[in-house]
Amino acid sequence: MNAPTAIVAEDEPLQRLEVCQALNRHWPQLTISAEVGDGIQAIQALERYAPTIAFLDIQMPGASGLEVARHAGGKTHVVFITAYDQYALQAFEQGAIDYILKPVDGQRMGVTVARLQGRLQERPADLGNLIELLQNGGNSGPRYLRWLTVPKGAELRVLAVSEIYYLRVDNKYTTVATRSATFLLNMPLREIQDGLDPASFWRIHRSIIVNVGAIDTIYRSFQGTLELKLKDRSEILPVSKAYAHLFKHTWTGKCS
Repeated sequence: MNAPTAIVAEDEPLQRLEVCQALNRHWPQLTISAEVGDGIQAIQALERYAPTIAFLDIQMPGASGLEVARHAGGKTHVVFITAYDQYALQAFEQGAIDYILKPVDGQRMGVTVARLQGRLQERPADLGNLIELLQNGGNSGPRYLRWLTVPKGAELRVLAVSEIYYLRVDNKYTTVATRSATFLLNMPLREIQDGLDPASFWRIHRSIIVNVGAIDTIYRSFQGTLELKLKDRSEILPVSKAYAHLFKHTWTGKCS
């Protein structure tokens, strides 16, 4: 088995230092691959280093520890860090290895390390149920994607779903367009659609999904079909007849 590695994601520098120092004392064989201060950096570190363990502060800027854990589930063992203990019971019941309260106690870290070492031969827990429970606060309503990891050259970028203007089928890939950039994602459009909020993202064509908030103008072409012009983008998106009814309450123009 390869030597274990970890990332530490904590937005308070002093707390982050305390976690790293406690780990060095109790588990000197553990390599800390990255120390980061927000959730977006944590997701990027997960993608870059594929660590054995992720120590995640639950409340971080950019993306919460729960959102980061969604990316880590089933691939990386997770330990949550927080100043509040209200989630601890649910975390243990749903398979999170441990839960560290701030300020970090050296003796408590020793217990956490022992538990981690005992579980390294096991497959990391799928934390989906836990994340839904904690994010919903007991509400069983649907939760939608907030972030996508997209390629940008040789690196990866964490893209907020709210930044997306439209998504379009591109052979076996999906083109993701924002206000000023496009990305090619190795994922079928139908899989992404399942995670999008249908109140914000409408399918307007069998190969196109648009962010309603990005629409600038609705046109009717000479052929009688609808077309969309997006804010700050030059391309025109066609609306197929099967989806024209979505705009029946917004169309007030006359046929050309």
